[in-house]
Amino acid sequence: MPRFSLIVPCFKVQGFLRECLDSVLGQSFGDFELIAVDDRSPDGCGAILAEYAARDPRVRVLHLPENVGLGRARNAGLPHATGDYLFFLDSDDTLTPGALRAVADRLAEAEDPDVLVFDYARTYWWGGTRRNVLAPVLAEAPAVFTVAEYPRILDLLMVVWNKVYRREFVAENGFAFPPGYYEDTPWTFPVMLSARRIAALDRICLNYRQRRQGNILSTTSRKHFDIHDQYERVFAFVAERPELAQWRPYLHRKMGEHCLDILAKPDRLPPADKAEFFRRTAEMFRRHRPAGAPVDGEVAVLEGSWTGYRLKRQAARAGREAARRAERVRHAAGGRARAGWAAVHAHRPLDEHLVVYSASSHRGLLGDPAAVHAAAREIAPQLRGVWVVRDAETVARLPPGTEHVIVGSRRYLEVTARAKFFVNDVNWPGSLAKRPGSVHIHTHQGTPLKYVGADLLDKPGARLGFDVPQMLRRADRWDYSLVANRHSELVWERAYPCHFTSVRTGSPRNDVLVNGAAGDFRERHGIPADHTVVLYAPTRRDYRRGGHVERIDLARFAADLGEGHTLVVRLHPSLATGPARGMGLAELARRRVVVDATDEPGTADVLLAADVLVTDYSSVMFDYAVLDRPIVVHADDWSAFRASRGTYLDITAEPPGHVSTSYRELAWLLASGAWRDEESTRLRADFRARFCEYDDGRAAERVVRTLLLGESAPGPQPVRIPGQAAAPDSLTSA
Repeated sequence: MPRFSLIVPCFKVQGFLRECLDSVLGQSFGDFELIAVDDRSPDGCGAILAEYAARDPRVRVLHLPENVGLGRARNAGLPHATGDYLFFLDSDDTLTPGALRAVADRLAEAEDPDVLVFDYARTYWWGGTRRNVLAPVLAEAPAVFTVAEYPRILDLLMVVWNKVYRREFVAENGFAFPPGYYEDTPWTFPVMLSARRIAALDRICLNYRQRRQGNILSTTSRKHFDIHDQYERVFAFVAERPELAQWRPYLHRKMGEHCLDILAKPDRLPPADKAEFFRRTAEMFRRHRPAGAPVDGEVAVLEGSWTGYRLKRQAARAGREAARRAERVRHAAGGRARAGWAAVHAHRPLDEHLVVYSASSHRGLLGDPAAVHAAAREIAPQLRGVWVVRDAETVARLPPGTEHVIVGSRRYLEVTARAKFFVNDVNWPGSLAKRPGSVHIHTHQGTPLKYVGADLLDKPGARLGFDVPQMLRRADRWDYSLVANRHSELVWERAYPCHFTSVRTGSPRNDVLVNGAAGDFRERHGIPADHTVVLYAPTRRDYRRGGHVERIDLARFAADLGEGHTLVVRLHPSLATGPARGMGLAELARRRVVVDATDEPGTADVLLAADVLVTDYSSVMFDYAVLDRPIVVHADDWSAFRASRGTYLDITAEPPGHVSTSYRELAWLLASGAWRDEESTRLRADFRARFCEYDDGRAAERVVRTLLLGESAPGPQPVRIPGQAAAPDSLTSA
C-alpha cells in the first residue's frame, strides 16, 4: 500500500501536462501511485499519459468514455486509490522539489491526521512567483487541531489541492465531488468541519499556475451560477449534523462574500446576467440567514436591491478616485514643504561633529557602517552619530539609545542638510543633495565577485529594473571608497567611473573576525559545543525571476552530514522575504533539522560559529576567509551564473577551497573529510593572501582616525588612490 495516491484529472492541458507529471515522478520520496484521469480530452493528453504509464509502473491511466468535468473526474479516480493519503493535483500545477518528502515527514510527526494543509505559491505566466499571503496561518497553527480549536485555518483558500486527506477518513464519511463549477466548495467545508485531527505544514509544496488564458473560472459564462447549488450542498450537509450548527453563521457570511466576489470580477458573469445573479444570491442569503446572525460589512448589500448594489459600487469607485487625487495633492504639498524645510537648513553651516550612517538601504545597524559607528563612539565620543532607518519597525530593532531618524522625515532633512560626514554601504537617495565641504564615505558590501555598477550595462538580465546611469549619478557624491584588497580597488574604479579616492583601509565589519571575538550564536540556537557547524550560504541567481533557485535538498544534505553535525542556512538578504524560505527552510528549521540564520542581524556572529562554509558565489566567502577556516564552493551552475551575471574572476579556477560541481561531489567532500585536507589549506592560503590583504583588525579605527578625525592611524597608513578627477566636492554632469 503506497503512502500517497495522487489523482490527476486531465482535460485540454497538453502544454502543461508533462511538467506536472515530471514534478511528481521526480520527487525524492517515491512511495506513491499516480492515477491520471483522461477526461475525454480532445488534445494529446491521452497519448502523453500512455507514454508515461508505459515507462513508470507508478502511473495508471483511466480513459473516461465521455467528458464529465473536474469534480466527477476526481471521483472516477477515487475507487482506484490504494494509498494512505489522497492528493488531488490539478494537471496544470506542479509539485515543488521535496514536497512529498516534507508532507510524509509532517504526517508522521502528527501521527496521521485526517487532513494536512500545506502552503502553495502562485506562479504567473509572465514568470513571477508570489507566495500565499496567508502563510502565517500555517506557521502559527497548533501541532494538531480541529477547526473549532483553530478557526483561522478557514481563512485559507478553500480549495482541494492544498491538502492531503486520509483515505479511510474520506471513505468513512462518503465525501465526493459534485458536478459543476466551484466543486471544491462542497468538498472542502464538509471535510474541514468533520475532521477530528488537522495538521499544518508551513512549506510551499505546490506551484499554482496562473494561466493567461484557459482558466475555467476566468471564463465568462452562466456556469458561475453553479456557486449557488454548491453552497446549498454545504448548508444541507450542516443541517444533517446538529453538532455543526455553530458553523451556520460563518458559512452564511462566507457564501455572501464568495458570491459578491464573483459578481465583482469583470470576467466571470455575462453583463446581462449580473442582476439575476445578485437577486438569486440575495434570496439565498435571506433564506439561510441564521436567527440573530448579524448582517453588516460587505454582505449588508444583500439586504437591499440590485440598484442599490450598483449605486454603492459606483460610489465606492468614485471615493477611491477622489482619495487617489487627494493623495497626489498631499504628496505634492508634502514634497514642497520638505524641500522648503531642507532649504532652510542648507543655509546653516555644516556640523563638523555630525556623522550620518546608513546600511543596506536603511535596514539598521549593519555591516561596515555599524563597525565604523562603534569605533567612532569609542575613539571620538565628540562625534555625534545619527542612523537613517526606513520605518518604525526598523526603529524597534535598534539597540537602546541609538540616535536615529526615519528617511524622508523632517528630522532626516535636518540632519542630512547639516552633517559633515556620511557613511553608507549603498547609495543615498537621489533627493539628498551633497553640500560643498561634506564628506561621503562609501564602504561597499564586500569584495565583488559578480559584476556591479557600470559593468552591468552589458548584462540586461542582471540589471533588470536597475537604472545604471542614475546609480552612477548618486555615486558621484562619493569622496572616499573603502578598499579591502587591490582586486576590489580595481573593480570599484572600473565599475564606478566617478570622482572618489580609494582608501586601502580593510573592511571594518571584518575586524571582529580578525580579532577572534566570541559570538553566542551556538548557545542561542542550542547547538552542542562538540558539533561541526556547516554553514550553507547561497546567493541569488539573475537567470531566474525572483532570484531563488533550489540548488540543494537541505533535508538530504542535513541527513548526509550525519551525527555530530549541524547545518546552518543563511539566505541572501534579497531572498529573505520571498518564497525561498517557504520552499522547505522554514519547516526544516521548525523541526530542528537545520538552523535558519537568515534573519540574524550580524553576519559575523554566524561566521564565527561555523567550522566550514559551503557557498556558491556569495561574497561572504571573502569575509569568511579572514577566519582561515575551510571553504567549499558548490558551483553546479557556474556557466549559467557567469553568463547571466558576469564575474570578475573564475572562482572555480581560483577557489578558496575545494569545488564541487554536483551534489554527489559535495556530499563526498564533506563525508570524506577532504574539505579540510592539505589541498584545501593551500588553496585557502593563496586566496587569503589575495583577498584579505588589508584586513588586520584595525580597519574601523583607521577609517575613524584618518577620514573622520584627519589624524594618523597607528600602524601602516592607508594608501589613498585618487580617482579620475580631483574635484571631490563637485558633481559630474548627468
